[in-house]
Amino acid sequence: MEMEAGERPYLSIVSPVYMAEELVAPLVKRVSAAAEGIGRPFEIVLVEDGSPDGSWEAIRSACAKHPHVVGAKLSRNFGQHHAISAGLAIARGEWVVVMDCDLQDRPEEIKALLDKAHTGYDAVLARRAVRQDGPLKRLSSSVFYSILGWLTGVPQDPAIANFGVYHRKLVDAIVAMPESIRYFPTMVRWVGFRRTTVDVEHATRPSGRTSYGLRKLIHLALDICLAYSDKPLRLVVLTGMLVSFVGFGFAVYTILMALRGEIAVLGYASLIVSIWILSGLVILILGVVGLYVGKTFEGVKQRPAFIIDTILRDAH
Repeated sequence: MEMEAGERPYLSIVSPVYMAEELVAPLVKRVSAAAEGIGRPFEIVLVEDGSPDGSWEAIRSACAKHPHVVGAKLSRNFGQHHAISAGLAIARGEWVVVMDCDLQDRPEEIKALLDKAHTGYDAVLARRAVRQDGPLKRLSSSVFYSILGWLTGVPQDPAIANFGVYHRKLVDAIVAMPESIRYFPTMVRWVGFRRTTVDVEHATRPSGRTSYGLRKLIHLALDICLAYSDKPLRLVVLTGMLVSFVGFGFAVYTILMALRGEIAVLGYASLIVSIWILSGLVILILGVVGLYVGKTFEGVKQRPAFIIDTILRDAH
């Protein structure tokens, strides 16, 4: 349903765009068809995240052809979840859908998510019952979410990502969060409100490949853990207590053996091993503390989570 001039959309569909030049046109076509079937005013917000290909030109073309498409270009590559935050800040709808641009999140599922939300939920998350990814991607994702769940103390479901529908009050709460490290699913869990899931069909990627390799997933997991959990610090304390306990026991044992005259000269091997172990633990502990100090340093700068270079609205 087309919007009248100045009319606020009922539904906003937000999608971060990176290395998706060939996917923008089919994404807009399928999302438009799905949203029109709902029969309420809608807008599609495409956030170009400093992509090195022609994604921005494809978005500009879509904005020129479709009055309900809003294009936003970030000043550089900030990352997927920062781009989502930018889209949430731009979106005006009472309900906001967040979905990836690769069309593995099927736009045809939007109506089912919205219908479920209308039964009394503020967020309905799409659960990919059968993931259409390669074995390596599924394995790395499973390992990522397992480690993330253990570190944060919050169970993580690898079948749930960004795709879902969210009420305006939840979106406003996330936009107001000042964190420099942003991970959308964790932020959704933190703000609370009534949430549920709906099983959806997961599609194969039409073209291109994911930009999330193992190295990037590890870096993302580390950032999330440092931002949302103090568990590494508590593990460091427990490790220090364990080493101290073992060291104290070994010291008592050594003194008793010396008093009994069973030790004439302390062993070189035990001394070297102790030095290496303790030195390694000290460096490890300093490294963990240093990571937290570094993230704190980034936070106190209070820099914006993203910078918008250009917004195209009603570009036709």
